[in-house]
Amino acid sequence: MLNWLAVIIAAIGAINWGILGILQKDLIAGYLNLGWDVTRIVYIVVGVAGLWTLLFVRPKKGV
Repeated sequence: MLNWLAVIIAAIGAINWGILGILQKDLIAGYLNLGWDVTRIVYIVVGVAGLWTLLFVRPKKGV
């Protein structure tokens, strides 16, 4: 369960970075209109989810 949540959050963060790079629009800070403190917490959560995914999420063998 925690692995899937980390993958989903990391994917959302990756999509946000892609949109930022292509369209120069930050979904978290711009469209959701969150304050800087909340935006910073969201970025930290996305970063932790990305690290969790890199370190602990492994594909199943035989799939």
